[in-house]
Amino acid sequence: MQSYQEKKVLKGVPNVAEVVEAVFGCKWSLRILGLIRRGVCRPGAIERELEGLTPKVGNYYFRRMVSLGILERVVYPEVPPHVEYQLTDFGLRFMPILDSIEELQRQLEAQQQDQDLIESQATV
Repeated sequence: MQSYQEKKVLKGVPNVAEVVEAVFGCKWSLRILGLIRRGVCRPGAIERELEGLTPKVGNYYFRRMVSLGILERVVYPEVPPHVEYQLTDFGLRFMPILDSIEELQRQLEAQQQDQDLIESQATV
């Protein structure tokens, strides 16, 4: 069986494993996607919500997620320019994967807390 890196991906079809790796491999992607899903779509608003996210770093991650096909950049012809980022169809279909991984993490943490509690009660 080939690994996801060895498989050829059809042109125009996102490599989902690569997208998962890119999103989970950085500090900001999950937070940015969470805000966009909640309706915070303008770069400046996202930067204000996420303490420590600079415009330069934010723009890098916006461009990265656009190139991965998760987000699309929407420019409104106004003065001053109005830019928003929205989830693409792929981005909407990708979010349940992220939700499942986050739920697995919550379950593992709860299980560990339960185990720690049992162990601490056993030593009393």
